[in-house]
Amino acid sequence: MAIEIKAPTFPESVADGTVATWHKKPGDAVKRDELIVDIETDKVVMEVLAEADGVLAEIVKNEGDTVLSGELLGKLTEGGAAAPAPVAAQAAAPAAQAAAQAAADDQILSPAARKLAEENGIDPNSIAGTGKGGRVTKEDVVAAVEAKKNAPAAAPVAKPAAPAVAAPIFAAGERVEKRVPMTRLRAKVAERLVEAQSSMAMLTTFNEVNMKPIMDLRNKYKDLFEKKHNGVRLGFMSFFVKAATEALKRQPGVNASIDGSDIVYHGYQDIGVAVSSDRGLVVPVLRNAEHMSLAEIEGTIGAFGKKAKDGKLTIEDMTGGTFTISNGGVFGSLLSTPIVNPPQTAILGMHKIQERPMAVNGQVVILPMMYLALSYDHRLIDGKEAVTFLVTMKDLLEDPARLLLDI
Repeated sequence: MAIEIKAPTFPESVADGTVATWHKKPGDAVKRDELIVDIETDKVVMEVLAEADGVLAEIVKNEGDTVLSGELLGKLTEGGAAAPAPVAAQAAAPAAQAAAQAAADDQILSPAARKLAEENGIDPNSIAGTGKGGRVTKEDVVAAVEAKKNAPAAAPVAKPAAPAVAAPIFAAGERVEKRVPMTRLRAKVAERLVEAQSSMAMLTTFNEVNMKPIMDLRNKYKDLFEKKHNGVRLGFMSFFVKAATEALKRQPGVNASIDGSDIVYHGYQDIGVAVSSDRGLVVPVLRNAEHMSLAEIEGTIGAFGKKAKDGKLTIEDMTGGTFTISNGGVFGSLLSTPIVNPPQTAILGMHKIQERPMAVNGQVVILPMMYLALSYDHRLIDGKEAVTFLVTMKDLLEDPARLLLDI
């Protein structure tokens, strides 16, 4: 019985997708719920699983092809068995072993790339793949071959052996270029950023916060916090999310959005937290963050980070959001001007904590300081609202007891 393998049903916000990686070839045996093919959309990678045990009979849409919601990708023969190897191949044990190894490597090495690597004595495992899903392409092998040719000759056996050094991707002195297609996610992010800059009256205001009170509080209770909340670690992001939800209540315009000629004020705080992944920047959303505890915020952000790393974030995880927080400080950024994520009208940028000399009561004191940046749409948010929002954030973070006392 033939079973049709179809693309997932995309949400209204996703027009189409691209076939990213086929994990099986025609003739391969598959088991029920086994991953067959990945579909990349503007927001997430969606996995298509086998509906039953069987054999992949046909691939209709190849890697790189654009597919619509529910479109046919291939066909699966239910209950079938993988095609047996030819008799001649069965008689030759070495050939059978080579074929088995080749089948095992198909996910990371194309046939043309494998042949070229074998001819030139290149270990495929030493080559960084630039193809979809980490696949090693023929161009990757060509670059490795060139690097090998240009590598200095090995020292004579009589001399002490030099430490092994991995060959560079590009040989020194060569003007080599690689062209790879932009992922749909990165292309969509680029489109939205350009759209935001061209359609908004965007402005950024800055302030700085003394992180010592929060750092002291965290150092005092982090071990007890982790023990109490089953391994959830107390970080800085939860304090910023809680301070942001309180500041958004006091300045509702910063939590609003523009819809045509209307202003939409939100009576809840869904905070998007920008997370860097191998595929690009993604922004999962903390729903009703104003009702979440510090432990719930930290635990949810940690789960989002793991899902982003594994490529498991869903469209539901990233849909919506009334305000966004981006932490460039984890990469060492001292100051930046973040770009608003439309249809939101503001975004908060956190930065690196750095000790600086500060004047306190007429004395110079070394304090761990962080710059905060609020980019906002000046069509809706006035400078007074933006500055007041940041000052509120500063007051709450420099005196965390205010968060508990609601003052």
